[in-house]
Parts: sequence; structure tokens; C-alpha cells
Amino acid sequence: MNLIDEIKKRSVHVDEGIREMLPIKHPEELYKAARYLPDAGGKRLRPAAVILTAEAVGSDLQTVLPAAVAVELVHNFTLMHDDIMDRDDVRRGMPAAHVKWGEPGAILAGDTLYSRAFEIITRMDNDPARIVKCIYILARTCTEICEGQWLDVEFEHKDMVSEKEYIQMVEKKTAVLYGAACKIGALLGGSSLEVADQMYEFGRMIGIAFQIYDDVLDIVTPEETLGKVRGSDIMEGKKTLIAIHALNSGVQLEIFGKGKASRGQLEDAIRQLEESGSIEYARNVALAHIREGKAKLDVLGDSEAKEILLAIADYMIERSY
Repeated sequence: MNLIDEIKKRSVHVDEGIREMLPIKHPEELYKAARYLPDAGGKRLRPAAVILTAEAVGSDLQTVLPAAVAVELVHNFTLMHDDIMDRDDVRRGMPAAHVKWGEPGAILAGDTLYSRAFEIITRMDNDPARIVKCIYILARTCTEICEGQWLDVEFEHKDMVSEKEYIQMVEKKTAVLYGAACKIGALLGGSSLEVADQMYEFGRMIGIAFQIYDDVLDIVTPEETLGKVRGSDIMEGKKTLIAIHALNSGVQLEIFGKGKASRGQLEDAIRQLEESGSIEYARNVALAHIREGKAKLDVLGDSEAKEILLAIADYMIERSY
């Protein structure tokens, strides 16, 4: 099985759904801006999770496609607003939306993605009680994402952040949308609430691992693969799990929070993180979350969709970027 091919088989329907469910209409520039990031592609892991969990509980793609599109629109809404807050000018190899349309335009485009996502779910052909439950899940998730983003910003002004605080932040900022995607797919696919709750836990666990491993990749991945400056998290002083472990171990990172460093200084810092075991520690924590998440799938019967979900879990800590 080729995981990327399996995701693409499903994401092509998500791409078509985005074009159909988020048409470009008047005012044209608003909808061009709203479609800008969704049309740029991406891995489509979250909508794939919606579809695959539905398949794993015995349903099919068409039953949950609108929900998969809605989840992808919410994801892109968060990216658009993140880029404004972080002053990131590039996204998916292109100028960020706020660079092309200005901050007011990007905010409105993001808000359009957010509101359209809920409109799409309300118009789904599914059991009304299940639709209401999914609207609640997605709305709660959006609130939690905002809480996680707030914590991330707050951490910039704190001298020290605990591992528990870091995990809470990445859970809210990143993992809850994976959890919501899996639970929504299961519910709309007809599963029991008990199975849907296990799917949520699967998504939440692999989502935490995804973010932890993202921090590892920032350090270990060559710049030509990473697409940005290697070790930028260290230079920016981000309180990642790696940095938290290193600082708690007494490692003195001279470039931490300095904003820039020479290649030699950066290599020295990376060597310190390797020797202190901080990078390996983060890898192991990510792996533990993957193992715990995969165990949640034991409630499912054997199927191709279940095997793909297990492969997605492994991909979270095997990817190169």
C-alpha cells in the first residue's frame, strides 16, 4: 500500500468539493482570497481522516465528503490567521494571503472559510441529530484552537514553560482538529458514540505526535528539504519540547531567542541538543503518543481504511517535512 496514493485517491474528491462548495462569486476578490490556500493543495490529512474513519465504520466517501471539505476549510482558516499573527510571508511556497490582499483582506478571507465550513455541514444529507453533534464538535474545536494559539503567543513572554503546558498547547492548537476530523467521520458514518470517542482519541494522540515531530524536523531536516532556515525554532526562542528538555537539563543554548545565528553557532547548538538527548527525548514522546493512538483503533474491525489510518499514524513520525 502506498499511503500518499491512498490519500490522493480521496483528496481529489475533496479538491472537487472545495470548488463546488466554495464557488467564486461576488465580491470576486473575497472568494479568490478565500480559495487561495485551499486551492494551493497541502497534504489533506485532516479531510482524509474524516473520510477514512467513515469508511472504517462501514460508510463511504460521498456520505461524509461535505464534512471533509468543512474540516479542510477550518484548517486553512487557521493557517491564514496564523500567518498574519506570525508575520509569515510565505505559505506552501507562495506569498501568504495577507501579502497578496493585505491583512484586512486575509482576515475576511479566513472568516469566510470559517463560516462557510459550518454552512456546508448544516446542509449535509445525514441524520439531523448527528449533524448537530458534529457542528458542536467543530465549534468547540475552533474555540480550543484559539485557546492553543493564545497559549503559544503567551509562551513567547514566559521565561520557562513546563512539558505539561507545552503538551496542552499543542493539543489545543494542532491535535484537537485531527481528533474532531476522526470523530466527525465516525459519527456521520453511522458509528456508536463510544466508537466515535475512540476515534477522537486516535486523532488527538497522533495530532500531538505530529506537532512534536514537527519541532524535531525543524532541527534535523536539511534546509533544502525543510523549505526554511534549519533550527529557526531555536533562534526564535520557541518553547518546544526539545528546548524545554534541554533547558531543564542545564544546556546553555547561546542562540536561543537571538533571532539569528551563524552556521557554526547553529551547528554547535544542534550538537548540544543531540548530546543532551533532547532531540531523542522528543522523538520518544512522539512515538509514545503514536502507540497510544494506534491502540484506540482496536475497536474497529479489520479493513483497508483501518490499515490506512494506522499508516497515517506512522507517517506522522516518519515524514521528512
